[in-house]
Amino acid sequence: EVQLQACGGGLAQTGGSLRLSCVVSGLTSDDYTIGWFRQAPGKEREGLACISHSDGSSFTQESVRGRFSISSDNAKNTVYLQIFSPKPEDTAVYYCAASTSVTVGVAAYLSIDGRYFDYWGKGTLVTVSS
Repeated sequence: EVQLQACGGGLAQTGGSLRLSCVVSGLTSDDYTIGWFRQAPGKEREGLACISHSDGSSFTQESVRGRFSISSDNAKNTVYLQIFSPKPEDTAVYYCAASTSVTVGVAAYLSIDGRYFDYWGKGTLVTVSS
């Protein structure tokens, strides 16, 4: 059974930093892409960044590039999303998801569209106060 567990959310203050973790298990192939998404109240889900498990290549959406950083530790089967200088508008539920059908390059071309990600974890809530 494929499982993704996101954690690390909570209350953050502007000017600080926050690191979210996504522990992945149950995928039998090494050829998959992990993406981070968020959904704020009343807004559509937004793809933020993605990374390849096999070669570590990654892509971050321009809207958050420079403040959000994705990385992975394959030995721990964990993908991280570092949020630098969080803003109140970053308040959202953050999700990680796995895709066995799109590479990082294709995901980037598709603007990290969540419809191409097959497996989803439960989200972790990030609340940023000013």
